[in-house]
Amino acid sequence: MADDVELVVVTMSFDASDPVRMLGLLSKYAVLARGHAGCRNVDLLASATKPGTYLVISKWESPEHQRVHFDSADLVELAEGCRGVLAAPPRIDLYDAISAHDLN
Repeated sequence: MADDVELVVVTMSFDASDPVRMLGLLSKYAVLARGHAGCRNVDLLASATKPGTYLVISKWESPEHQRVHFDSADLVELAEGCRGVLAAPPRIDLYDAISAHDLN
């Protein structure tokens, strides 16, 4: 039931020293994460003003789904793949949804 959803939003921002490799890693991650239990959506965006900067926005049905995902092999693979590809540590933040709506 929709009223039971406690939507959690995660943002992960990456500044790539190797944009081609970073985009490959993030593209694979986004596709795989969309199949995880509780995933509502994953968006992958490239900055229009800072070349090589990427943003992943994911929505989860509950804090528990988000926590399970953060321990998943797919996220660990992304983290390990980032070695030598980032210009700076990624910025990760967790948001509680105030107003969010799925359009489908």
